[in-house]
Amino acid sequence: MTTVGILHPGSMGAAVAGQAALGGAEVLWCPDRRSSATQKRAARYGLTPVSSLAELSARADIILSICPPAAAREVAEAVAETAFSGIYVEGNAVAPTSTRTIKDILTAAGACLVDGALVGSPPSEVKGPRFYLAGPTKAVDTVAQLFTNSAVDTHFLSGELGKASALKLSYSSYQKTSRVLAAVAYALARDHGVEQELVEIANQRTTSYLSEIEYIPKTHARSWRWGSEMREAEQAINESDLPAHLVSAAARLMEHWKLSSDFPSVEESLDSLHCPRDVSR
Repeated sequence: MTTVGILHPGSMGAAVAGQAALGGAEVLWCPDRRSSATQKRAARYGLTPVSSLAELSARADIILSICPPAAAREVAEAVAETAFSGIYVEGNAVAPTSTRTIKDILTAAGACLVDGALVGSPPSEVKGPRFYLAGPTKAVDTVAQLFTNSAVDTHFLSGELGKASALKLSYSSYQKTSRVLAAVAYALARDHGVEQELVEIANQRTTSYLSEIEYIPKTHARSWRWGSEMREAEQAINESDLPAHLVSAAARLMEHWKLSSDFPSVEESLDSLHCPRDVSR
């Protein structure tokens, strides 16, 4: 039986760990200083409590780190202090450089790092996430076997550590920013009594902008005009006392997205997005 440790099981971590438990693994967690809500989740998913992180590290073959990204390094350091020597899955939404830093911390203690990215909702009877994994093939295969025939769909990414992290942030930078921007857009429409019309316009679309790669050069070609439109939107949002940071950033990007030709290719448009840091901030 494979023994798995799950660190700080939140809604996603507990549910993912629960899928490993359903597959036959013993899943450990440490209740020390955890909330009653966390304890209820752990019981719901059949997780086994242990007395300390040291005990969890000593018994576990694999540790899953699925926690808020701000805590990812601190959690890795705490595990490294226990001299954990198994497979450590860095499953948090952190930058590729952060993943490599965490790798150095864990490998110095004798562990093997797998770079992981969970995309989607917590696993349930009707849906589940895809778990992208990068790292040493043998270690990735061992992690993937935890979720055979489960609601967690594992997918191997060949190449260097950091690929899974990069994929996660590439997607979440669009998905989460667009969710926040949608809230601001709806608030502005509501302030002017046109929220229903805004929803009707949105419902006419059936696909995601993120999948329309061929439209990127068109966006690039129109950025000189769209930039000024975003400045007007920024003014309208400010006048409604709403946060205009995202629209302001979009306007700033468009103003610096210089055209090298009237009909750029996708590659040319993407390459020209790279800009000095004082512009991108």
